[in-house]
This record gives sequence, C-alpha cells and structure tokens, in this order.
Amino acid sequence: MSPTRRRDPVFTGILLLVALLTVSLGAANADRSLRAARAEGTPGTFTGSRLDCVEHPGHESCTCYGTYVPETGGPVRADVYLYGRDRASCPIDRAVPSVDVGAANRVYGPEGSNEWIMTSGMVLFGLGLGGYAFRPRRGGGGDPPDHPPG
Repeated sequence: MSPTRRRDPVFTGILLLVALLTVSLGAANADRSLRAARAEGTPGTFTGSRLDCVEHPGHESCTCYGTYVPETGGPVRADVYLYGRDRASCPIDRAVPSVDVGAANRVYGPEGSNEWIMTSGMVLFGLGLGGYAFRPRRGGGGDPPDHPPG
C-alpha cells in the first residue's frame, strides 16, 4: 500500500474556497431554477423586439430581447430576454405566454426550462471539489526517507 501524504495547506484552502463559492452560487439559484423548471411564477406575455445572435463553430446562439407584461397588472419589464429561444422561436412583434419567476433580466416560456440541470451540476461539482480537498494524496514522490529500509 502506498504511503499517504498531505497536500499543501494553502492549496487545500484554495480548493475549499473555490468549492464553497461554487456550492453557494449554485444553492443561491436553486429555488429560482426549480421555479423556472416548473414554470411557477407570475404569468404574463412577452413581446420580442430584437434578436441578438452569435455564431459559434457548428451552431448559433441567440438571445431574444423584449418586454414582459404581467397578467396581474404589475409593472412592465422592458429589455428582458425570453429564456431558451432561438432565431425560429423568438416572437418579434407578437405577444406569447411567459412566466416571471423572479430572475432579474429574463422570463421563461410556459413550458419551463432545464436551467436546474446546470444549477445541480454546480452544487455537485462544488461538493465533489470540497471532498477532493480533504482526500489524502497517495503515491510516491516527495522527499526520500531519512534512512534506508533495513
């Protein structure tokens, strides 16, 4: 069995800090991500006014900006984007059903979203990184023993 060695405490501290930040960012978005997945929020309509697209190798990524009007008569939100839309599904100059789940700059379609997958992935990655930080290293290398085995 290989001897165990401890990691440098500074490196372990940095790993734990990154793990804590990753888990806290993911956990802070968990409630909103779950509401978005189930399309639970204030129903309303979204009317697109512009579409911004960027081409990447192999695909295109678009953001559909516009105005959200809640059914309940609350404040109109301008310059928000409708999550998960592309060139073909952005409703320019026409109102479509949407849901405000409390995100600062976006609303969602009534079908919900898969944003919870990324949020869950962040939390799991952070937990894994934190666990890895406490796991002792195994293997050779390092300083040779003070005296030869005898």
